[in-house]
Amino acid sequence: MDGESVPTVMRGRLEWQKSRRSNPNGNCVELAELPTGDIAVRNSRDPEGPILVYTRAEVEAFVGGAKDGDFDHMLV
Repeated sequence: MDGESVPTVMRGRLEWQKSRRSNPNGNCVELAELPTGDIAVRNSRDPEGPILVYTRAEVEAFVGGAKDGDFDHMLV
């Protein structure tokens, strides 16, 4: 599924959530669960912009990798 697969009417119904670590400048991504169980991801600074859609398994793998520190080298 890609950003074009999220119908415009559905965009307004999604309950977007961002991390408590998000800063006041809006430098964060937001996630929303779709009725299919997939996870939608968007840039919080561009709420009308593209939406990426991932399966729950893909998001679980990413979050697990982030918790394990797999991406820490990119933040240095």
